[in-house]
Amino acid sequence: MRQEWEPEDLIEVWTLLEEDQERLRNKSEANRLGFALLLKFFEVEARFPEDAGEIPVLAVSYVAQQVRVPAEEWAAYDWSGRAIKRHRMEIRGAFGFRECTEEDQAQLAEWLAVELCGVELNRDRLAEAVVARCRKDRLEPPAPGQITRLVGKAVSTFEERFCAATVGRLSAATRSRLDDLIAEDAGADADSAGGGGTFLTELKADPGALGLDSLLAEVNKLQRVRGLQLPPELFGDVSGKLVAAWRVRAAKEYPSALRAAAGRCGTRCCRRCAMCGRRRSPTRW
Repeated sequence: MRQEWEPEDLIEVWTLLEEDQERLRNKSEANRLGFALLLKFFEVEARFPEDAGEIPVLAVSYVAQQVRVPAEEWAAYDWSGRAIKRHRMEIRGAFGFRECTEEDQAQLAEWLAVELCGVELNRDRLAEAVVARCRKDRLEPPAPGQITRLVGKAVSTFEERFCAATVGRLSAATRSRLDDLIAEDAGADADSAGGGGTFLTELKADPGALGLDSLLAEVNKLQRVRGLQLPPELFGDVSGKLVAAWRVRAAKEYPSALRAAAGRCGTRCCRRCAMCGRRRSPTRW
């Protein structure tokens, strides 16, 4: 939440309405001020603050005046006691929200894997999408650390399915040729430049200055790639941004590292396919 507020915005967002005041009747001192601040914060952000520092200082002073409690009492509000748990429950109920359960988190991860991971590669934006979806579904978002793990799970699930689907479109002969492409580097030193002059290394290399020799070399590479007999529609339904990202990811790996990844991963695609690479693994509404 932003910390700087113009007077008119402060009044519009942080003014306690009659129904807000009604909810404060059985609360006093620090609990009265703490509840009021949590209530208005939730109204704006559709979540609770992580700590007292998230509440703007101007908002604390303005709300304290309305509830007739010294602003200094905000420091006495207990963030780990039973009172704040009751306050959170009451505020969720006031806005028709509920806590996000483990089952909800699993469903959110599945939603990301199916709907977004194929077109959005930035994990921060995926996390923002989770928060927005929680608001839409009237769920209190998980804690930031939980959202990070949720996004990581969704990305891993998507990648495994993407690899499996891609490999499933390849013939047995093509998979064997890709295996052979990686096997060329089996005995090479992983610390050398890709294990020497393997074909996979040549494929990733810049063609160099334009000339007859470089042209003939590129034609030769193209013919060898066609010899793999990759289906032309292999990535027909996949975002170009995703394909480009995986291309860059694979280009950074030595062939020997791609081969070693198969042993660490164990998924069918990483055992059979060179393309997998190393697993790494509200304003008012």
